[in-house]
Amino acid sequence: MARNIPSAYGKMKAEHPKVHAAYEALGAACAKAGPLDARTVALVKLATSMGAGLEGAAHSHTRKALEAGWTPEELMHAAVLGTPTIGFPSMMRNRGWIQDVVGKGKKR
Repeated sequence: MARNIPSAYGKMKAEHPKVHAAYEALGAACAKAGPLDARTVALVKLATSMGAGLEGAAHSHTRKALEAGWTPEELMHAAVLGTPTIGFPSMMRNRGWIQDVVGKGKKR
């Protein structure tokens, strides 16, 4: 699956390659810092993005979770699981962000 990299991220990468490389290295080091496999790491990062209310990160981590083998249905379930913790409106927002990625061309 080809990633749709946001233009602002691509521009930052081109203008500040050392900062970008350090950011990528930090992410890789965090992923390797414990026993979770790559598939689980992808889901945790999506859940963290949703809980923090970060739309761009949620879109990015939805794409990465799909690449890691999660199904759209599993990702939607992850969004629903946040309901008791972050509330119904936030869960609905998060479902929408996942749908933005997995449901291109489909009505919500």
